[in-house]
Amino acid sequence: MTDTYVAIDLETTGLDPKKEKIIEIGAVKVVDGQVAEEFATLVDPRRLLEERISELTGITDAELSGAPYIDEVIGPAAEFIGDLPLLGHRILFDYSFLKRAAVNRGIPFERDGIDTLTLCRKFMPEDERKNLEHACEFFGIDTGGAHRAMKDARAAHLLFQRLKRDFLCREPSALSRSRWYIKPKRTSRPQKGKKSTCMI
Repeated sequence: MTDTYVAIDLETTGLDPKKEKIIEIGAVKVVDGQVAEEFATLVDPRRLLEERISELTGITDAELSGAPYIDEVIGPAAEFIGDLPLLGHRILFDYSFLKRAAVNRGIPFERDGIDTLTLCRKFMPEDERKNLEHACEFFGIDTGGAHRAMKDARAAHLLFQRLKRDFLCREPSALSRSRWYIKPKRTSRPQKGKKSTCMI
């Protein structure tokens, strides 16, 4: 049973990692089910935030002024994560932004992932909303406020531990079905007729 991982959450300027930027990283290193270390930073996206992003996250342009750029942050973030699997609510979203930032700096970044959203879809009633805030509310977990990276990373960790306690210990195969191996795109030119793949 996986009990050592990095719970992670990002705040971004939008949904598309090819066009949008990371503005906050929150990561919680968990060892044997216990929080061992945390990593948190704001990130200057080199652009002004749209009003809807500031309203959603509570992050302002003034807060980001003077924050490090992603080129300065992604190395320490990757080092903090190490080879541990990533855990999050819709983890592929966060992974895709981290992956792109790492590749742009020439940093190898290939990790397994555990998605608490996938697990919630399996174990929560069908008519219940399954975003992080409502899933935590359903299981009686105090998130301390949503839409900030560190709070959401901590919430995802607590949600996973609750799911593990209530369901996964009885049905451990559910975890293997929600673990992702994501094969990075080739950095060299692919052979003709062959494409790099992403396996989920």
